[in-house]
Amino acid sequence: MRYLWELGISNRFWVGLAGALLALPLLWLALRDSSPEFARDFEECVELVQARMTDGETRPLMTNCNARFAGRRKAGGGYSYYDFMMDRNFDISGPNPTPEERKAIDRAYIVYLDAQRQEAISAELARRQNERLWAEMERARQTVGPPMVLTPTVLTPAVSPSVAARRDKPKPLCSDDSLSCSWSKITTAVKNAFASSSKTKQ
Repeated sequence: MRYLWELGISNRFWVGLAGALLALPLLWLALRDSSPEFARDFEECVELVQARMTDGETRPLMTNCNARFAGRRKAGGGYSYYDFMMDRNFDISGPNPTPEERKAIDRAYIVYLDAQRQEAISAELARRQNERLWAEMERARQTVGPPMVLTPTVLTPAVSPSVAARRDKPKPLCSDDSLSCSWSKITTAVKNAFASSSKTKQ
């Protein structure tokens, strides 16, 4: 410093230089805190845009905030990334996914696409099977003819002439004097007697 004094540089210059050097970091910190370009995450960027800009300037700056930060702050801490293709949220460590987190999201998307493809194939197979069943039902309905009419017919069984002659001939009560024939005659006589006596009492 003594050397600089000997060269003729004044004290005012040094004071001004020191003040400028101190003012530059303070100015940088002030601009950093008030400019959306220096925001740490989406929510802070939006706050800065809303605090500093008028309505006409807000929309492009909000779009810029959205493009710069993929993650959104969670209430309990940390960040969440919403993938609209899968309609699903992923937890991430910062305001933007790291390369490893991006790979995990891409793997989840591949699994999601595979499940969607399987579901589409199953739906197509079910649709084709349903169409085939409807076509078979239509064919079956068209090939049916007029309703069948059933007419009952009474058929008499064919009887030989000797059986018919025996059927028409009256049977004798008893032809021999066997015990069974006698017993049958006695029971018939008793029944007739009781039947006639009940008629006379009435």
